[in-house]
Amino acid sequence: MERLDLASMSYEELGGYLESLGQPKFRTGQLFQWIHQKQVTALSEMTNLPKQLLEKLETEGEIRCGLVVLRKLISELDGTVKYLFRLPDGELVESVLMRYEHGLSACLSTQVGCRMGCTFCASTKAGFVRNLYPSEILGQLYTIQRDVGERVSTIVLMGIGEPLDNFDHVLQFLSLLSDPRGNALSLRHVSLSTCGLVERIDALAEHRLGLTLSVSLHAPNDEIRRQTMPVARRYPMEDLLAACRRYTDATGRRISFEYALIAGVNDSRRDAEELAARLRGMLCHVNLIPVNEIRETEYRQTGRERIYEFQAWLQSRGINTTVRRTLGADIGAACGQLRRDYAEQGELF
Repeated sequence: MERLDLASMSYEELGGYLESLGQPKFRTGQLFQWIHQKQVTALSEMTNLPKQLLEKLETEGEIRCGLVVLRKLISELDGTVKYLFRLPDGELVESVLMRYEHGLSACLSTQVGCRMGCTFCASTKAGFVRNLYPSEILGQLYTIQRDVGERVSTIVLMGIGEPLDNFDHVLQFLSLLSDPRGNALSLRHVSLSTCGLVERIDALAEHRLGLTLSVSLHAPNDEIRRQTMPVARRYPMEDLLAACRRYTDATGRRISFEYALIAGVNDSRRDAEELAARLRGMLCHVNLIPVNEIRETEYRQTGRERIYEFQAWLQSRGINTTVRRTLGADIGAACGQLRRDYAEQGELF
């Protein structure tokens, strides 16, 4: 019999399970707090639960938040930390911890591998393995917080995987993350990144969550976008931007468009002007990113001077634009590279 994934269960689901065991209602709060406030990794650490209940939980359930840190790289430039985690079944994912003036920010993975196939991304090179459970997404955060001894104040779902391709588990993760009886992190401090799955953007809008939706655009038109993002063959830009407008209308939340600048591909003045024309009038801003150079492609970063020119071109046409600060450059902080390197050394399988 498959063991219950206790850390993926909502407060109500835990309550129903404990009720079936004949436990009083207050046990639900105790168990939930041990998992999501105190963030223990073993049932044996729950000192105020009766021995008989703990024995039953050990037999039928488990806490999948206790991830093993296989590698930990710390940037000498800015203190960014990159983690390679081993999951309970032996699969690997990556997370990145970044320190800003406002606090700590963690970039978490939502899948083992990715099926989206974006040509500039290391996460997709080894293909898709499986979705992460809510407990395994939470486990990245809880393990990081235990490691540094500080609370993470901002979450970015921009690690390995496409969050909206793991829709149900990501929604459950968000619910558990923000539950005031547990970790209690406001979803206004969460950013979810998608390559543009139109139906899932519409489905997400129906939940009226307070998070920030970040859409990986990376091109001003379909011709360029299809060169780098296979998803663009299924969802033309016109359909994607229409979904983004529906999202802002439903939620009142501004969308962030991620735009990785690739030298000679999407960084010309004409590209900026076309992009500005498409986005004019939308509740959005554009976040410009130097593309991560990986050895599987010949893509090269646009120079800093051109990046700021591109920003100025967009801003002159009324598009709010920022340039993402590059962190962890000396440790390859973009997700996917550490897992790939570890696999190539013959240690993954």
